[in-house]
Formats: sequence, structure tokens, C-alpha cells
Amino acid sequence: MEILLALIIAILTGVGVFLTLRARTYPVVLGLTLLAYAVNLFLFAMGRLNINMAAIIQNDVTNYADPIPQALVLTAIVISFGMTAFVIVLSLKAYGEMHSDHVDGKTIEEKGENK
Repeated sequence: MEILLALIIAILTGVGVFLTLRARTYPVVLGLTLLAYAVNLFLFAMGRLNINMAAIIQNDVTNYADPIPQALVLTAIVISFGMTAFVIVLSLKAYGEMHSDHVDGKTIEEKGENK
């Protein structure tokens, strides 16, 4: 199971980096989202999630689940949602002003003149 989780994290990270290095804004947003998913899975894996352990304090229980990984992932989800919303709005504004979705900021006419 650990190998499968590590493989999923590696694939998400690889595809996220590949898409982040693209020259269009939508693949960059998608790549950042996949990287955020990979980080969330990594944080869960580092927390060693245990099955059949109490999450809240009870009288007859001595072992409890660790709440820190869950809190970190919840925080990471909120931050990645805010980051994704900001990048989408930023890319829409750039597309509205430059009429191009290239991340280098050049319009189609400028790219044609440089060739």
C-alpha cells in the first residue's frame, strides 16, 4: 500500500511540474492544483494515519489518532483553493488585457514580429 501511495504522489508531482512548465496559463493552473494534491497526500502519508484509534478523548482509551496531519491538510486545502482562485483571476485579467494566454506576456503579433 505504501508503494502505491508513493507512486501516486510521484505521478501527481511529475505531471504537476510538467504542466507548470507549459507556456499557457490553464495548464499552469492545473499543474499547481496537481502539486497541491500531491502535497496533501504527502502530508497524510507522513502523519501515519491509524485505523481504529480514537479521535477524541475517552475514558477507557490510551492511544489516540494524531490530529496534526489532518489540521495541516485542512490548512493546505484552504490555502491551495485561495491560490488557485487568485491565479485564475490573474490569468483572466492578463488574457483580457493582452489577448493572449501565454505566460511570457507577449501577444500573438509580438511573437510574429520576433520570428
